[in-house]
Amino acid sequence: MEGGEEAKMSQLSGVQFLLSSEGKEVPLSSIEGKTTCLLFSAHWCRPCRNFTPNLVQIYKSLRNAGKNIEIIFISLDPDEITFSDHFKGMPWLALPFNTGLSQTLCTHFGIEHIPALIPLSATSSDGLGFEEDAVKLVEEYGEDAYPFSAKRRRELEAMDDARRKGGKLQELLGCKDRDYVISADDIKIPIADLTGKTVGLYFGAHWCPPCRVFTKQLKEVYNELKILRPGSFEVIFISIDRSKEEFQASLSAMPWLAIPYSATARQELTRIFTIKGIPALLILGLDGKVLKTNGRTAISTYGATAFPFTESRISEVDEELRKEGDKLPRQVNDPRHIHELELDMAKAYVCDECQQKGRYWVFSCKQCNFDLHPCCIGQSSIDRI
Repeated sequence: MEGGEEAKMSQLSGVQFLLSSEGKEVPLSSIEGKTTCLLFSAHWCRPCRNFTPNLVQIYKSLRNAGKNIEIIFISLDPDEITFSDHFKGMPWLALPFNTGLSQTLCTHFGIEHIPALIPLSATSSDGLGFEEDAVKLVEEYGEDAYPFSAKRRRELEAMDDARRKGGKLQELLGCKDRDYVISADDIKIPIADLTGKTVGLYFGAHWCPPCRVFTKQLKEVYNELKILRPGSFEVIFISIDRSKEEFQASLSAMPWLAIPYSATARQELTRIFTIKGIPALLILGLDGKVLKTNGRTAISTYGATAFPFTESRISEVDEELRKEGDKLPRQVNDPRHIHELELDMAKAYVCDECQQKGRYWVFSCKQCNFDLHPCCIGQSSIDRI
């Protein structure tokens, strides 16, 4: 036995055997030569119960692909009944409940929370080497995380970085088996058709009320740009929905395209662009690279006027609005309203004179809900200032 394997066994001294999921005794030597991970988990822990099914799927997939992997379940359950109940859904091995080693191993590996997945490494002959907790790595990358090492994380993060900065839409939005996105009526649109367009990546979900509000705002801008700048702007919906039915409900209210619900690219894009909350809109420029990470604010504040949503264009719009505001009075008295109206800025409003939607400058009453477009303020009202 090599030094690393001796080290691996040394931390399990006193263990005569491991248990299989069928309840059979398995020699400790069965883990020799395998990529071995210790899974610290408990049935009472909800995150553990949520993590286990995903790990089971990954484990089976890796084993079917010929990967020499083994996992040893280290139970932190209070009694053998709950240990058995938790273990029965696991296809890997387990440390027998009555060894009394669970807390010793927790201390050795610095386990502060569960679930924890600790990959063992044969780094020396005088002690057991191990990698950092791989739970987050597995949650983010699935079976691609194998062999769950820090080196593998660096490799995967470098690949993410290359996709994020590469400007290649097929690599970003597609995969080897899919070179298309879909429309609401399930028509396949080649990703190549997006080349040369400003593209918005819209992360949202039907269950999220702010997403439903933003979808309406984005839809107005999208439809306006289809008329003003046909073929120049496209939106791709990246669903954070919890089911395909929710995904279909989201897409039914959208005139743009989407990543198919079954595609892993949805989770990959969420990870690659570090999406922490929804709704979120990223703007990709004509070269396929990120122009703006906070497209939601650009859309909500400026609408289609800010297209193509570059920093320089937004600065131009700000300057244009400033000059426009400088030409307007600060307050007016209008015969259509009893209170003085003050100049203000609003993302959206409805003019009480013409009943048309307005944006940006507005003459508004601070005491009640009354708004007028600047163009609906008569010269006689301005003369009364």
